[in-house]
Amino acid sequence: MPREYPRTVRVAEQLRQELSQLIREEVSDPRLGPVTVTSVQVARDFSHAKVFVSFLGQSAGIDEKLAILQHAARALQGLLGRRLRLRVIPSLHFQYDEVLDYGQRMDALITKARAADDLRSDPSADAAEE
Repeated sequence: MPREYPRTVRVAEQLRQELSQLIREEVSDPRLGPVTVTSVQVARDFSHAKVFVSFLGQSAGIDEKLAILQHAARALQGLLGRRLRLRVIPSLHFQYDEVLDYGQRMDALITKARAADDLRSDPSADAAEE
């Protein structure tokens, strides 16, 4: 794992906040729906930024939504240039953040396992009461 420097971490967080606001206010494609910018990873030389996003609701049409965001990337980069005081505004590369989906799958598995454990423990509890 590459070492993170404090300035890149600060810039990444600032980019995350600004992009969240810009996407909400400036990208007006109805196919997009609500977008959450979950994190941003910035290259040490600030030339590139991976922007991880998730979409509220269905996970269908993720590729289309990412294409919409990628199409708006240059415009967003220009707007970021007006808001941030950086010599270089990174080129933006949008990626779907699968962490939330993974977390939901794990939560469902844990819930299922607990329910199975409860079913196994109930008959023994009934026998002990009699």
